[in-house]
Amino acid sequence: MTLTDRDPTGKGSAEQTQDFSVTDQKQTVKSFHPALKLALELGPLAVFFAGYQWGDFFIATASFMVALFASMLVSYVLTRHVPIISIVSAVIVAIFGGLTLYLHDETFFRMKPTIIYALFGSALIGGLLFGKPLLSAVLGTAMALTEEGWKILSLRWGLFFFVLAALNEIVRLFFPEHWVQFKVFGATILTLGFAVAQTPVMLRYELKSEETDSSQPST
Repeated sequence: MTLTDRDPTGKGSAEQTQDFSVTDQKQTVKSFHPALKLALELGPLAVFFAGYQWGDFFIATASFMVALFASMLVSYVLTRHVPIISIVSAVIVAIFGGLTLYLHDETFFRMKPTIIYALFGSALIGGLLFGKPLLSAVLGTAMALTEEGWKILSLRWGLFFFVLAALNEIVRLFFPEHWVQFKVFGATILTLGFAVAQTPVMLRYELKSEETDSSQPST
């Protein structure tokens, strides 16, 4: 039996086509291999470190900017989607990286992580003040959590970003000779470790498939 046999009006066929499109889109995102995703996220940092080791800070900055925009382009080609968090980061990198290169002053690029962390922390905490866990808008396609779960994660990540902002300023101002190592290794390890530490929360507040189905309106 065909779809038109079941629904002579053709509406069912259109709905089925729409459902298939949504499913295909989700499958496209899921097929984006985690190893490749991690490589695209950490690749620019690796390029920055290599540029610093074999060149200087300004070569590293320029290399990082090129690598970041290249990774975003590859990500878009593979998924047809660029997360808003990546777009905001890219804009800030372009501004502060450009100032560093134009004025030949490392200060701007070294301050860049502080601005990004403070901005993300403020957005997450501010969203909670208005009853909107904004983290769900960023990670909602990757996992399904209850409203309470999203609020807990938004609060934790918001506070964590403020901690990273403070740490970046401490290292930048008092240990400038170690800033590159902190940016490439320290902040990355702290972020990955913090993300793994949130696993119990994600498991506890995860929406099961039955709950997700029941929450969707019937047609």
